[in-house]
Amino acid sequence: MKQWVCKTCGYNMIGDPPDVCPFCGAHRDKFLGWEEAEKIYRVTATQINDSVTQLVSVPKLGLEHAAYRIETEHEAVWIDCPSVFNRTLEPVRKIFFTHPHFMGASNQYRELWNAKVYLHALDADHPLIKSFPVDERFSNDFAIDDIAAYHIGGHTPGYTLYIYQHVLFICDYAFPPGPKMRVNPFGPKTETLHRAERILSIINRNSLKTVCGYNYVCDFKDWLPDFERAIKH
Repeated sequence: MKQWVCKTCGYNMIGDPPDVCPFCGAHRDKFLGWEEAEKIYRVTATQINDSVTQLVSVPKLGLEHAAYRIETEHEAVWIDCPSVFNRTLEPVRKIFFTHPHFMGASNQYRELWNAKVYLHALDADHPLIKSFPVDERFSNDFAIDDIAAYHIGGHTPGYTLYIYQHVLFICDYAFPPGPKMRVNPFGPKTETLHRAERILSIINRNSLKTVCGYNYVCDFKDWLPDFERAIKH
């Protein structure tokens, strides 16, 4: 099946290309076929700690959201998915998503590795992912392979954060790190701020050291006061 990657935002389009990217609105002259994209971009790993690596494209692909590979005691899994399909990557059998905006090339990795895709049921019917297969449409908090998933909502109805050991995977609920941090402005602002209170209650009962966002990694002790300030404005 035909597949296209938007060079502006990294969104993948399956089938015939639309006139504009349904995610960012870029014109179709910004689209690359997936085979061409695979030749240009390399999904490259950066070690975060003994168990976690960050996956990004080199050269940078548009907005360049990161995915994360976790080596649990049982198996390797991904949190979110790279935008580019690189068939030489080490396989995983589970791909967990924070929300439907960063499905990347998950359909291709799923087929190559016989992997299962996990996405909250409230996000699984989002128009942006109608062409992407979802195997597990969960509706509650859960834990698999010592990875804890917490349904938050807010930015998207099914927004989910993940915690593994001392690492928080929060994607783009709030960004950038530092004094300019704000909650994601795309979505229902009041609900996003309201649901951020649940994030605080969850992280306050976990011993966290590192935060992995959609394009950043930082120390939790530095991130927390920025987040607390952001949700008060």
